[in-house]
Amino acid sequence: FSDLEIVEKRIERLEGGKKGKENPIELPTLKKCQEILESEGRIGSIDWTPDEQAALRDYGFLTEKPVILVANVGEESLSTDDYPGKAELAEHARTKDIPLLTVSARTEQEISELPDEERDAFLNDLGVTESGIERLARAAYAQLGLISFFTVGEDEVRAWTIHQGTEAKRAAGKVHSDIERGFIRAEVVSYEDLRRLGSMAKVREQGLFRLEGKDYLMKDGDIVNFRFNV
Repeated sequence: FSDLEIVEKRIERLEGGKKGKENPIELPTLKKCQEILESEGRIGSIDWTPDEQAALRDYGFLTEKPVILVANVGEESLSTDDYPGKAELAEHARTKDIPLLTVSARTEQEISELPDEERDAFLNDLGVTESGIERLARAAYAQLGLISFFTVGEDEVRAWTIHQGTEAKRAAGKVHSDIERGFIRAEVVSYEDLRRLGSMAKVREQGLFRLEGKDYLMKDGDIVNFRFNV
């Protein structure tokens, strides 16, 4: 309702005020927003033109933000993926084009208290491969169009967040501007390949160690060593 109220007040001001420096596309764009909100839609569900996006940029509408629907269920529902009200919730998510996840808050608390060596066995007993927090983080990244890559130093492993479609040279700038400026190439290994094979030596044996140039599009889970010269 707050979005609709903002839209209606702005429309009233634009229609009643003197014509001045207002963006000429703002009023028709806001009226389009009004129709969407009055039909219980979300502003973020529409593919706006660049001009319309510019007209709406400063409003910060809540319904423009990405949304994830999360159902908090009992532990027994994690393996069956069945719970009371699921059909109605799934239909709502489908009609609104919103991702639907199931998590168990109680189970997540138990997982957080387990030693690492017991965690995977606990998840296997539940019939799942990831914790709810991991699945929620993955869904949030997808909704925001984000991915992560990793760099490995002598005493730390660090994750870096970038937008999908980021090229290797630009990603290098997230680590340090000097690396982007003097970029030569990226030595890339997939996290899933390393996890599956267990060592960097086996990754090399399988031919899964890659040399990529500046235009390489980074992928989620890439482990990267940037070569550069300044």
